[in-house]
Amino acid sequence: MAKLILTHEVTGLGEPGDVVDVKDGYARNYLIPRSLATPWSKGAESQVTAIRKARKAREIATLDEAKATRDSLQSKAVTVKAKSGNGGRLFGAVTTAEIAAAVAELGGVTVDKRKIEIAQPIKSTGEFSVSVRLHPEVSAKIAVNVVAA
Repeated sequence: MAKLILTHEVTGLGEPGDVVDVKDGYARNYLIPRSLATPWSKGAESQVTAIRKARKAREIATLDEAKATRDSLQSKAVTVKAKSGNGGRLFGAVTTAEIAAAVAELGGVTVDKRKIEIAQPIKSTGEFSVSVRLHPEVSAKIAVNVVAA
Protein backbone atom coordinates (compact mmCIF):
# COMPACT_ATOMS: atom_id res chain seq x y z
CA MET A 1 0.00 0.00 0.00
CA ALA A 2 1.23 3.47 -0.91
CA LYS A 3 0.65 6.48 1.32
CA LEU A 4 -0.16 9.62 -0.70
CA ILE A 5 -1.21 13.23 -0.22
CA LEU A 6 -4.03 14.24 -2.57
CA THR A 7 -3.42 17.50 -4.41
CA HIS A 8 -6.77 17.50 -6.27
CA GLU A 9 -10.22 16.11 -5.53
CA VAL A 10 -10.60 12.44 -6.50
CA THR A 11 -14.16 11.08 -6.52
CA GLY A 12 -14.57 8.29 -4.00
CA LEU A 13 -11.12 8.86 -2.48
CA GLY A 14 -10.89 12.31 -0.92
CA GLU A 15 -10.30 16.04 -1.09
CA PRO A 16 -7.06 18.00 -1.58
CA GLY A 17 -4.84 17.70 1.49
CA ASP A 18 -6.15 14.29 2.56
CA VAL A 19 -3.60 11.57 3.33
CA VAL A 20 -4.78 8.26 1.84
CA ASP A 21 -3.53 4.69 1.53
CA VAL A 22 -4.03 3.19 -1.93
CA LYS A 23 -2.68 0.21 -3.80
CA ASP A 24 0.74 0.69 -5.37
CA GLY A 25 -0.46 0.25 -8.96
CA TYR A 26 -3.26 2.83 -8.56
CA ALA A 27 -0.76 5.32 -7.15
CA ARG A 28 2.00 4.60 -9.68
CA ASN A 29 -0.17 4.33 -12.82
CA TYR A 30 -3.02 6.78 -12.20
CA LEU A 31 -2.75 9.26 -9.33
CA ILE A 32 0.90 10.35 -9.53
CA PRO A 33 1.21 10.63 -13.36
CA ARG A 34 -1.94 12.79 -13.51
CA SER A 35 -0.63 15.01 -10.65
CA LEU A 36 -3.64 14.14 -8.49
CA ALA A 37 -1.40 13.10 -5.59
CA THR A 38 2.17 13.25 -4.31
CA PRO A 39 4.04 10.68 -2.22
CA TRP A 40 3.73 11.18 1.52
CA SER A 41 6.77 12.05 3.63
CA LYS A 42 7.35 13.60 7.04
CA GLY A 43 8.46 16.85 5.41
CA ALA A 44 5.30 16.94 3.31
CA GLU A 45 3.15 17.03 6.44
CA SER A 46 3.55 20.83 6.52
CA GLN A 47 2.34 20.90 2.91
CA VAL A 48 -0.78 19.01 4.02
CA THR A 49 -1.58 21.56 6.70
CA ALA A 50 -1.10 24.43 4.23
CA ILE A 51 -3.44 22.79 1.70
CA ARG A 52 -6.09 22.17 4.37
CA LYS A 53 -5.88 25.74 5.66
CA ALA A 54 -6.29 27.19 2.16
CA ARG A 55 -9.17 24.80 1.41
CA LYS A 56 -10.97 25.78 4.63
CA ALA A 57 -10.70 29.49 3.79
CA ARG A 58 -12.04 28.90 0.25
CA GLU A 59 -14.92 26.68 1.44
CA ILE A 60 -16.46 29.32 3.66
CA ALA A 61 -16.40 31.91 0.87
CA THR A 62 -17.65 29.58 -1.84
CA LEU A 63 -20.57 27.92 0.00
CA ASP A 64 -22.93 30.86 -0.62
CA GLU A 65 -21.62 31.16 -4.19
CA ALA A 66 -22.24 27.45 -4.80
CA LYS A 67 -25.83 27.69 -3.55
CA ALA A 68 -26.52 30.62 -5.86
CA THR A 69 -24.94 28.77 -8.79
CA ARG A 70 -27.00 25.67 -7.99
CA ASP A 71 -30.22 27.67 -8.10
CA SER A 72 -29.35 29.25 -11.45
CA LEU A 73 -28.28 25.90 -12.98
CA GLN A 74 -31.38 24.01 -11.86
CA SER A 75 -33.72 26.68 -13.24
CA LYS A 76 -32.55 26.16 -16.85
CA ALA A 77 -32.37 23.18 -19.20
CA VAL A 78 -29.18 22.72 -21.20
CA THR A 79 -29.37 21.71 -24.88
CA VAL A 80 -26.58 19.64 -26.43
CA LYS A 81 -26.48 18.95 -30.16
CA ALA A 82 -25.01 15.64 -31.32
CA LYS A 83 -24.90 13.65 -34.54
CA SER A 84 -27.45 10.86 -34.54
CA GLY A 85 -28.64 8.08 -36.79
CA ASN A 86 -32.02 6.47 -37.27
CA GLY A 87 -34.18 6.17 -34.17
CA GLY A 88 -32.33 8.90 -32.27
CA ARG A 89 -29.25 6.78 -31.52
CA LEU A 90 -26.09 8.89 -31.25
CA PHE A 91 -22.77 8.25 -32.95
CA GLY A 92 -20.75 7.96 -29.73
CA ALA A 93 -21.89 9.50 -26.45
CA VAL A 94 -22.37 12.94 -24.95
CA THR A 95 -19.28 13.82 -22.89
CA THR A 96 -18.91 15.91 -19.76
CA ALA A 97 -16.87 18.43 -21.77
CA GLU A 98 -19.80 18.96 -24.15
CA ILE A 99 -22.17 19.46 -21.22
CA ALA A 100 -19.77 21.93 -19.55
CA ALA A 101 -19.47 23.89 -22.82
CA ALA A 102 -23.26 23.99 -23.21
CA VAL A 103 -23.70 25.24 -19.63
CA ALA A 104 -21.10 27.98 -20.17
CA GLU A 105 -22.75 28.97 -23.46
CA LEU A 106 -26.20 29.11 -21.87
CA GLY A 107 -25.66 31.07 -18.70
CA GLY A 108 -22.04 32.14 -18.55
CA VAL A 109 -21.41 29.95 -15.48
CA THR A 110 -18.24 27.92 -15.85
CA VAL A 111 -18.51 24.36 -14.62
CA ASP A 112 -15.46 22.11 -14.46
CA LYS A 113 -16.00 19.02 -16.64
CA ARG A 114 -14.44 16.86 -13.91
CA LYS A 115 -17.20 17.89 -11.49
CA ILE A 116 -19.98 16.62 -13.78
CA GLU A 117 -21.23 13.11 -13.04
CA ILE A 118 -23.23 11.15 -15.61
CA ALA A 119 -24.93 8.08 -14.11
CA GLN A 120 -25.42 6.24 -17.42
CA PRO A 121 -23.69 7.13 -20.72
CA ILE A 122 -25.92 9.36 -22.84
CA LYS A 123 -26.16 7.58 -26.21
CA SER A 124 -29.55 8.70 -27.54
CA THR A 125 -31.58 11.85 -28.02
CA GLY A 126 -33.97 12.94 -25.29
CA GLU A 127 -33.94 14.46 -21.82
CA PHE A 128 -31.48 13.32 -19.14
CA SER A 129 -30.53 14.38 -15.62
CA VAL A 130 -26.88 15.05 -14.77
CA SER A 131 -25.34 15.86 -11.39
CA VAL A 132 -22.74 18.59 -10.85
CA ARG A 133 -20.65 18.79 -7.67
CA LEU A 134 -20.24 22.51 -6.98
CA HIS A 135 -19.04 22.20 -3.38
CA PRO A 136 -18.56 19.29 -0.96
CA GLU A 137 -21.97 20.13 0.54
CA VAL A 138 -23.73 21.41 -2.61
CA SER A 139 -24.57 19.58 -5.80
CA ALA A 140 -26.95 20.52 -8.61
CA LYS A 141 -29.11 18.46 -10.94
CA ILE A 142 -29.05 19.74 -14.51
CA ALA A 143 -31.64 18.82 -17.12
CA VAL A 144 -29.79 17.98 -20.36
CA ASN A 145 -31.79 17.90 -23.57
CA VAL A 146 -29.94 16.04 -26.35
CA VAL A 147 -31.09 16.90 -29.88
CA ALA A 148 -29.97 15.72 -33.30
CA ALA A 149 -27.53 18.03 -35.07
